[in-house]
Amino acid sequence: MSLRSILEELREFDTALLANTIGYIDPTAPHEYYLGSSIRSVTPSLGPTVGVAATCELDSSSPGGAPDMEPFWRQLEEISQIQEPVVWIVKTVGSRPDHECVLGDGMGKALFAAGCVGVVTDGGVRDVNGLANIPFGAHARGVTIHHCALRFRKLDEPVEIGGVTVRPGDVIHANAEGVIRVPSSCLDRLPAKATQMRAFEHDAHRWLRRTDLTIAEKRNCIGKLITKYGFDKTAAKIEAGPGRLEL
Repeated sequence: MSLRSILEELREFDTALLANTIGYIDPTAPHEYYLGSSIRSVTPSLGPTVGVAATCELDSSSPGGAPDMEPFWRQLEEISQIQEPVVWIVKTVGSRPDHECVLGDGMGKALFAAGCVGVVTDGGVRDVNGLANIPFGAHARGVTIHHCALRFRKLDEPVEIGGVTVRPGDVIHANAEGVIRVPSSCLDRLPAKATQMRAFEHDAHRWLRRTDLTIAEKRNCIGKLITKYGFDKTAAKIEAGPGRLEL
C-alpha cells in the first residue's frame, strides 16, 4: 500500500484512538509521539489533519529587522513537489513567544494550493474563519492578532514542538483533541490495527456502562475482549500488560 493510501485510511480515525493503538503495537514510548496540550486545534469543526511533515523555524515576534520570506517561497516550492498531503510544522524562535503569529488565511491559501493541508505550530495564527473555509487545519498555541517582520530560519531540519521531536517526512495526525507523530515502525499496520481497536472499544463500552455487573465481572469481560481482538498478543511483544489498554 502506498504512503498516500495509508494517510487516506488514517483520516477515518480519531487521533486519540490511533494513539491508543500505537501504544499496543509499537515500542515507541508515548512521550515521544503525542504533543502537549498547549498546542490545540483552532479549527475544530474540520476533520482530522493528516500528512507528512515539512518543518521550519520562524521568528514573527522580535522587534525590528527586515522580513525574510525567501525561505518560505523556497519551502512552498518543495511542498508542491511532494506526492502526499503535507502538514507544515513551524517552530517559533522569536523573542516574544506570546506575540508569535505564523500565518493567516492568505498564507494558508498559498500553502493549501501547494498541497499542504494544515499547520502545527507552537506559535499563534489568525484569520481562523478564513482558514476553516479553505479548509486548512490549524493546530497552535492560540490566536494572535498580528506579527512583526516574518523571518524564516532553518528549513527541513528536526524541530522540537509540543515536547516532541518532529522530523521532515514524519506522519502527523491531528484533530480537535490534539496532535500525534505516528512512528514509522508501525505505519503499515496501523490502519488495520486501528480498525480492530475501534471494534474493541465499541464492544468494551457496552460492558463498562452496565450497572448490573460487578467491577470484577466487568474486568473479566474486558480481559476476554482484549484477547478476542488480539491486543494481549501485540502488547506482549512490547512487554506491556493488558491492563495498559485505555478505553
